[in-house]
Amino acid sequence: MKRNVDFLVIGTGIAGLSYALKVADHGKVLIVSKTSISETATWYAQGGIAAVMYNPDTFKKHIQDTLIAGSFLNDEEIVKMTISESTERIKELIEWGAHFDKESSGRYALAREGGHSEFRVLHHQDRTGSEIQRALSEKVINHPNIEVLENHFTIDIITQHHLGKIVRRTHTDTKCFGAYVLNPETGHIDTILAKTTMISTGGAGNVYQTTTNPTIATGDGIAMLYRAKGIVDHMEFIQFHPTSLYNQKEKPSFLITEALRGAGAILKDHKGKEFMQKYDSRGSLAPRDIVARAIDNEMKISGREHVYLDARHIPERELLDHFPGIHAKCLSIGINIMKEMIPVVPAAHYVCGGIKTDANGKTSIHNLYASGEVASTGLHGANRLASNSLLEALVFSHRASINAIEQISQTTFMENIPDWNAEGTVLNEEMILITQSRKELQSIMSNYVGIVRSNLRLERASQRLEILFQETEALYEKSVISVELCELRNMINVAYLIIKFASQRKQSIGLHYSINYPDKDKNKS
Repeated sequence: MKRNVDFLVIGTGIAGLSYALKVADHGKVLIVSKTSISETATWYAQGGIAAVMYNPDTFKKHIQDTLIAGSFLNDEEIVKMTISESTERIKELIEWGAHFDKESSGRYALAREGGHSEFRVLHHQDRTGSEIQRALSEKVINHPNIEVLENHFTIDIITQHHLGKIVRRTHTDTKCFGAYVLNPETGHIDTILAKTTMISTGGAGNVYQTTTNPTIATGDGIAMLYRAKGIVDHMEFIQFHPTSLYNQKEKPSFLITEALRGAGAILKDHKGKEFMQKYDSRGSLAPRDIVARAIDNEMKISGREHVYLDARHIPERELLDHFPGIHAKCLSIGINIMKEMIPVVPAAHYVCGGIKTDANGKTSIHNLYASGEVASTGLHGANRLASNSLLEALVFSHRASINAIEQISQTTFMENIPDWNAEGTVLNEEMILITQSRKELQSIMSNYVGIVRSNLRLERASQRLEILFQETEALYEKSVISVELCELRNMINVAYLIIKFASQRKQSIGLHYSINYPDKDKNKS
C-alpha cells in the first residue's frame, strides 16, 4: 500500500516528537514508532537536561565545559549555537507541559554532573526523561495533524536507487522520497512517500552485551542511512556510562544517574577504598570517559566484575526526594542505598557519532534530516558532556523544523516508486540463526571494541564481523522480512562503522582509547 504524507518522522523520542509538533501546523505528519510511542531512550534518561538558567552560570562556561569534555574535537561554532539557544528551547519544553523540580523559592533546582563547572542540569527527580516523554507524547497524540503508527518497523529509506539508478556516497544529488515500513503483525510492507523525512531513531547500545539502552536501540537509523549511501561521522566514539547497576539478570542495565555522584556519592573498590583520585583530580566527578576507563582498570586489577558507588553519607531525605527511582530499584534487588554500597559497572550508553548533519539537521541526502542520538552534529566531539543530549535533540529538531517547513513548498512527491519486492523469499524457520549471530556480535564488540581497544583487537573484530555479515546478508536475501533479521543486519552495519572509524583513529582521545596510542590520554587501562 502507498501513502503520501508531508512530513515522515521515524522515531518517537524527544527529537522526533518535538520536531513533529513544530511541523504539524504546516502539513500532514506521520510518525513511525518501532514499539509504543513512549518506549524510547528519552524515557529512560534519568539525570536531566543541561541549560544555562541563572547566574553565576554563563553560556561561555557551558561552551567551555562542552569543548573540554569533547577533547576539542567538537565543532566550536555548533557548540556555541547549541548552548546559546538552550535556554529558549527549555522554556518551550516547559510551556509544552514538562515539569522540572523547583526549590522552595520557586527557582529551578539545578544539579551538577561530571564535567560541568556549574549547577545547570534541570531534572524531575531521577526520572527526567519519562517526564519529558509524557509531556511530548500527550501533545502529539492530541494534535489533529499527527498520526502515530505504533509497532511498525522502518526497513529502509527510499532513494533513486529504488528507481534503478546508481547512487554513490560521493554523489551530491541523492534524494529521499520516503521509506518502506513493515507491519510485523500482518507482514505487509507499506510504501510511505514523504516530501521530507526525519530520522530520530536513537542509538545503538545493543551492539554491546551490556547497555543502558532499551532493547529497541539497534542502530536502525544509522544503518539505513549508510545503506542509502549517506555520510556518517565519528562512529568510534561510543560512550560507556560508568555506573549502571550490576545485575546480570536484567536487560537493559538500570542506569545509576551521574547526578548521584553530583550529590556526593563516591566510587570505591571492593575493599571500600576510594580510587578515582588516582586517575583524575576531579575524582568521581571527572568526565565519563575517564571514569569508565578507571572503573574498567580497577576491575581488571582486582578481577572483580564490578566496583561500588557509596551514597551512604548523603542525607536520607535528599536520597528519597531526588533519587526515589534508584532507591526503589535497588531495594527491589535487596540493596538499601542508605546503608549499603551500590554495585556498578560501565555499560554502553551513547553514540557520540552517527549521521552527519549540518546546523539545520540536514543530512548529505536531500529532503532527509536527522536529530538526537542518531545524528553527528558536531556538538559532542570525542565525548558527550553529561545531559547535553536531550538539549541537542531539542535544538536541532527546532532548526530542522524551520528548514523543512521552508523546503516543503518546493518539494513534490516522487511518482513511480515501486512497492517492496519480496519475490522468491521464504519464511525463516530457524530463529537460532539470528539469535546466535546477535550474541556473537555483542561478544565481539564487548571484548574487542569496548572501553579499551588495540590494533590487534580491532583487526580480530573486523575479521569475525565479516563472517557474520556474509552469513546474515545471505539469510536476508532469501528470507521473508522480520524485525529480528533487520535489527541484526543493522547492528552488524553499525558495528562495522565503529570498527572502521576506530581503526582509522591513530590516537587515543576522548572515548576512543587504544593501548597502541597511549600518549594523548594518560588514564591508562
